[in-house]
This record gives sequence, C-alpha cells and structure tokens, in this order.
Amino acid sequence: MDKINVPEMFGTLVFNDKVMKARLSDEIYASLKKTIDENVRLDDAVADAVAEEMKNWAIENGATHFTHWFQPLTGVTAEKHDSFITPATDGGVMMEFSGKELIKGEPDASSFPSGGLRATFEARGYTAWDPTSFAFIKDHTLCIPTAFCSYSGDALDKKTPLLRSMQAINRQALRVLKLFGNEDVKCVRTSVGAEQEYFLVDADIWSRRPDLKYTGRTLFGAMPPKGQEMDDHYFGVIKPRVSEFMEDLNEELWKLGILAKTEHNEVAPAQHELAPIYSTTNVATDSNQLTMEIMKKVADRHGLKCLLHEKPFAGVNGSGKHNNWSVTTDTGVNLLSPGKTPYENAQFLLFLCAVIQAVDDYQDLLRLSVATASNDLRLGGDEAPPAIISVFLGEELSAILEAIKNDAPYQGTEEVKLKLGVHSLPRFFRDTTDRNRTSPFAFTGNKFEFRSLGSSNSIACCNIMLNAAVAESLRQYADELEGAEDFETALHELIKRVIKEHERILFDGNGYSEEWVQEAAKRGLSNLKTTADAMPHLLDEKNVEMLIRHKVFSKTEVQSRCEIMLENYVKTVNIEGLTMVDMVRKNYLPAIERYLYRLSQTTVLMRQVSPSVKCKYEVSTMERLSELTDEIMDAVIALEKNLAEFKTIDDIFKSSAFVRDTLIPSMDKLRKYVDEAEMLTSQRDWPFPSYGQLLFSVN
Repeated sequence: MDKINVPEMFGTLVFNDKVMKARLSDEIYASLKKTIDENVRLDDAVADAVAEEMKNWAIENGATHFTHWFQPLTGVTAEKHDSFITPATDGGVMMEFSGKELIKGEPDASSFPSGGLRATFEARGYTAWDPTSFAFIKDHTLCIPTAFCSYSGDALDKKTPLLRSMQAINRQALRVLKLFGNEDVKCVRTSVGAEQEYFLVDADIWSRRPDLKYTGRTLFGAMPPKGQEMDDHYFGVIKPRVSEFMEDLNEELWKLGILAKTEHNEVAPAQHELAPIYSTTNVATDSNQLTMEIMKKVADRHGLKCLLHEKPFAGVNGSGKHNNWSVTTDTGVNLLSPGKTPYENAQFLLFLCAVIQAVDDYQDLLRLSVATASNDLRLGGDEAPPAIISVFLGEELSAILEAIKNDAPYQGTEEVKLKLGVHSLPRFFRDTTDRNRTSPFAFTGNKFEFRSLGSSNSIACCNIMLNAAVAESLRQYADELEGAEDFETALHELIKRVIKEHERILFDGNGYSEEWVQEAAKRGLSNLKTTADAMPHLLDEKNVEMLIRHKVFSKTEVQSRCEIMLENYVKTVNIEGLTMVDMVRKNYLPAIERYLYRLSQTTVLMRQVSPSVKCKYEVSTMERLSELTDEIMDAVIALEKNLAEFKTIDDIFKSSAFVRDTLIPSMDKLRKYVDEAEMLTSQRDWPFPSYGQLLFSVN
C-alpha cells in the first residue's frame, strides 16, 4: 500500500487561504482577507480577479464545471452545474468564468420549500457567494458555497440566517469586550466541532428493505437475541471492512480540507462515530454537510450503506450529532476558557452567564432547533438527552457560581492526582469536572456540548438559535454596563443577579431519571417531547422579537420556517405510514398466509400418518398467527383510514397534532403485531432481512 502523506494531501481540492495567497496579487489578497476577517463588503474588481484565478486553479485540478453550492430547507445540499465553456469566433470554445458569475447565480426557487414566501409561478431566486467559506472541487466541479434567497430577498436557506446570527453575536460580544479594555479585538467568532454518528450495513441486505430505502429507518423488525447489552461494540476493535471504509473516507475528507480527527465504534452494533477538529461555525456547517454526503458515496464504493437516520433500528441506540460550541476572538482568546483561576476571571464568568441565561430564556428555541420526526424517536431514551433542556457545569464552576450568588468566599476545589496502583503507570491530575452524557447542554472545559442534535440534521439550525440567544444576553449586559457609574460594582451585581435568576436551568444529575422530569416541572422548565409540541413555540412573541431584533430572521421568515419544519414533520410520518401499509399488504400478510398454509398442510399430513398426533406446536402457532393476521388487518385498515383523514386537514398545526396523537400511535400498534408475527414465522417465509442480518451484516 502506498504511504499516505496527509500534510501534502490535505486541502488539495480546496481554494483555500494558501492557494489564494500564492495566486492572487498582494492587493487583491489583502482586500479579500479584509472581507473574510472583518466582514467588509467585497469590491467588484476583487471578485473578477478571484474568479479568474479560481477558474484557472479548478481547471488545473480537473474541473470542467462550476456550481453555486447551497443549503435549501430540504435538509440536503443543492447544486446546478454550468460548464466553463464559452463559444469562440473560430467555432471552438474558451474557458471563462467572471466575477459576476462568482458572486451571483440564479437557480429556480419555485420548487424549494418556502413556507409561503414564494408561489410556484414565482420562480426566480438568487445564490450569493459566501467568501468566508472556501470553494472546493467535487466530482470535477468547482463548488462555490453560497447563500440562497428569493427574488424579494427573503432567506430560503440555512446559511443566510446562520451568517446573520454570527454577525449578531460578534456585534454584541465586541461591545462587552470593549468594556473590559479589549480594544485590539476586531472580530468575535463562534466555533463548532460536530461529532457525527452513523450506522453501516451491507448494501445488498439494505436493498431488500423497502422501509430503509424509502424512509431511512426500519419500520418493522423484532430484536435479535443479541443487541448492545454486552457493551462489547463500544470502542471495540474496528472490523476490517469498516476500517477500509474509514481510511477511504478520511482521505476524501482531508482532500476537501475537512479536519476529520477521531473515529471509533459506537454503542450499538454497526454504529460508528467520526469527530472533526472544530472550526468557524459556517465553515463547520459546510464541512458537516459535505461529510454526510461523502460518507454515503464512500460507503457505496465499499458495498455498504451509510445510515444517518436518528433511529434506524428500534431497541438499540440511535445516532446523534454532538455540537461542540465555543466563542473566540480574532486575537486567539477563547472566551469560554476559565483559565487557572476562573473565580477571578470576570470576563469568562460574564460570558458563561450569557450562555446560561440564553439557554434558560430560549430553551424552547434550542429544543425546536433539533426537532424532527426522526429525532423525536431518539430523544429521551437511555441513549440521548431528554427533551428537557438543562445546563451541566460540573463541580468547580457550580461551586464558583454558588459562592458568587451567596457573596461567600470561594474555597476552591482540590487538585486530585489519580493513582492507579501500578508503579509503572503515570500519575496524572483528574479533570475538575466529570462528563454528563445525560445532559443536553454540558460545559466540557472550554466549550459547551449541545448533545440533542440529530445525526441527519444540519448543524446550522441549532447554532442559529444558540448564537442569537447568546447575542441577546450580551446585548442586555452591554446596555446595562455601558451606562454604569462603577463598572466593577455593576459587573459583580450583574453576574450575581443572573446566577440567581437563571439557576433553575443548571442541573448536574441524571437527566434520564423520572425524578428529574418531576423536578424540572417544579422549576418551570419546558418538556417539549415532540416536534408538534416544540415547533409552534418558534412563533412565541418573545422568540420572534429577539430574532428580529438581531436581524437573524424577518417576521415572515420566522413564520415560513415554522410552517416548513412542521410540513417536513408531517410529510415524513405520512411517507412512513404509507410505506407500512405497502409492506404489510404486499409482503407481510401474504408471507404469514404462506407459512400458515404450510403449517396446516404439515398438520394434515402428520395426522394422516398418525391420527393420535396432537401437533401442539403447529396448532398453537397457527392459532396465534391467525389471530395476529386479523389484528394486523384491522390495524392496517385503521392506519389507512387515519392516512386518508390526514389528507383532509389543511391547517399545518392541526395536521401535526393529528400526526402526533393519532397517526404515530396507529403506526406503533401495527408494528407491534407484525413484529410479534415475525417471531412466530419461519425465516424462510419472512419477506425481508431481519434485524440480526442487518446489524451484524458487516464483518
């Protein structure tokens, strides 16, 4: 095998800073960097120069086309390819690409979700180059990260409000930092590292499961004798076939400048995780979208299927995406780093308070930012955080905030050196805080880990809400402190007040326990268990006012997002319901009938040979399967009626409530009967691969 030179390979398909510095003139490069680093408006002349060099570089690396790569509200990326060719006077072609083509594209906006912002006949939309995210080459095409908006300027994508939210937190954080004398800071950015969980199954077995193909998850399936109860898959030895996939995936991601760092087996059989080094939020968002796409392509090459659904298999852990979020300055300071003496670090404590207040004030926004039909299946189980949003700080920070709240001296926490009882093993100091897997929002040293995000979701949604909510906290602090007569006194009183007013959101215990559900209710914390419960809160007055105040969304954009997300929810469940009906009528019922017929024939033959034979197994199995056949038939008829009624409901809020209260319970009932029938029917007669075949298909 050829030796891989990672530093030489890394970013070879990216028009990154190194390439721009080498190919652009000093003047053009400096102007572009000012746009990227300081959010200064781009000069048209700069765009022309960048376009020419970007085209030349792309062609040298095998590209023949370019596309404005954007992220509409479909949950996946979109692209329309144009070649570089332009007719020449001699009948040939020239390869051209202008600054105008770089800056602006015009895709058809009529067929993308708009939540009523655009009528079908109003087709024009625009894509606008995002110079803060590097262009890259994929499949011989130059991909230019862009924002996407309607003819009237309304955002129809996830990048635009994300960039707006980053501007908002930058603006308010700079105000606060100036109060601490940080005059040299010109920009504050949020950074994210998105840990990605996924399943790998054999492609041939996957192809024989219609539910996996249509919906991304198994709608039926009885558990095999062995699941994840032995905990032997977690961090276990990576199987050769999976290792080959991971190696290939890393190479593809590294070429695209994606900082893939950590890989390991996850808890459930066939489940794995990839974690990158964190980067600026909009770049991390683009990188994660690319990662999910590349995962699927690489899996196909290895005869595998990569499942990104949050709950592809009932009975074992689902997949999440841990959003590690931090705030840093352009001078290299992490504003969530406590330092060696966090009790004396007033700047850190104020930013910590800003996050705590943001999570408390806008817990509903954070919850709905991760709300989907698929993630509803995962949240709240003994694998993922509960729907109740809370903050975990750990022992040291909790003690510090308690001391400040009570105006008491902070005694500090003693450094503990771990001794493992073996002289040859090194001794090392224990971290000042443990990890809490059950917490939705946990402080992990110098960042917060938002663990509620689903594996297939774009990380843009939760970071939009998080950035905006923290920006609002900082705005309030700046307004108060800028007019203070005595800054130090006002700062101390502000931190003390925020701790007292928002301590209800702090919880360091077991988020899975029923006691916490009851305690959270006493504290007044929301428990929005489903998308239908959570999403309408996007339109709450306090949320709309805050998002408009920071220019993250307009009022019409907020309303459209709510409608789009609820439409995604009901359409997803509707497709699942239709798939269940299709599988039951065309496959499951005929399969059970075939097995019943074989059992009956066997019984007749055995009794012909010996009339005294009781055939207990055959008779009892036939009796129960016959009952189940009737129950399955009744359940599928009920589901069909519910699906028909669902189509008659025009109001999106009523239809989402109907899906939650009627359609999903109807589907669950049908599944229960079919799964029991699977355990009584021979594998030879059962029409689809079992859970055992799927979960243990990759060696």
